[in-house]
Amino acid sequence: MHAKLRDTELFFDIEGTGLVPDGDVMRQRPVAMVIHGGPGGDHTGFKPGMSPLTDTLQLVYFDHRGQGGSAASDPARYTLDENVEDMEALRQHLGLGPIVSIGTSYGGMVAMAHAARYPAAVARLILIVTAAHGGFVPLAEQFVREHGNAEQQRVCQILWDGTFQTPAQMMEYYTAMGPLYSHHYNPAAGQASRSRATYSPEPLNRAFGPGGVLREFDLRPELPRITAPTLILAGKYDWICPPSFSEEIHRLIHGSHYRLFLDSSHSIRGDEPEALNAAIRDFARA
Repeated sequence: MHAKLRDTELFFDIEGTGLVPDGDVMRQRPVAMVIHGGPGGDHTGFKPGMSPLTDTLQLVYFDHRGQGGSAASDPARYTLDENVEDMEALRQHLGLGPIVSIGTSYGGMVAMAHAARYPAAVARLILIVTAAHGGFVPLAEQFVREHGNAEQQRVCQILWDGTFQTPAQMMEYYTAMGPLYSHHYNPAAGQASRSRATYSPEPLNRAFGPGGVLREFDLRPELPRITAPTLILAGKYDWICPPSFSEEIHRLIHGSHYRLFLDSSHSIRGDEPEALNAAIRDFARA
């Protein structure tokens, strides 16, 4: 499905029933907007891993502008700020009240900024393997220099230079980096997920290249504005958004809850999927 809003058209998909029988009444399940990472990817990596959550939530997936099934727009508008405004416009377009906001990696950055700027729009906020400022990028560069193999260093240099030209090059990047993104890497599962995804180089280049959005952003001054109950989840072995960044977010969002997954890297949903879904479900129900 597509929604025409602002200056673009966003693809979105809905999984799970919203209104369900509960004895002699009908009950509305909370609606969760699920925000994908990247940038340059799409929402498909959440399927089918998050599908079990439909016993508790109605899930709304969407692709950021210029990515996945969403329409391209002016590349200069492939920014965090624009993604936040698109998300809020989609929420209003769908007629949703306060949502459960679930953001992973870059999606967590969008979710944080959205919750800070539109506090009345968010009932609960769940941040997974993310960071609140661009300091994570030089640390990731250092990690790959010190621990990456030759192929990982090669593909990461393309990322840091912002010079991806084709989706095939992005596929090579994620193939090479799979063992770092997941602590228990499954090559077959990784290949299947990559094959289902749509890759868009331009948003990724504009995020990580020299002067890129993710090198320069800083949400820390905004985080105290977040009023929604917040759950922050980190992976012990995460190479790109290490736990220290989640701990920092935890300190800055008043009353937030923090959990470290001890057997996960950046892909908790690949390393500890059942525990991740249980954590989300329990927090959404609380």
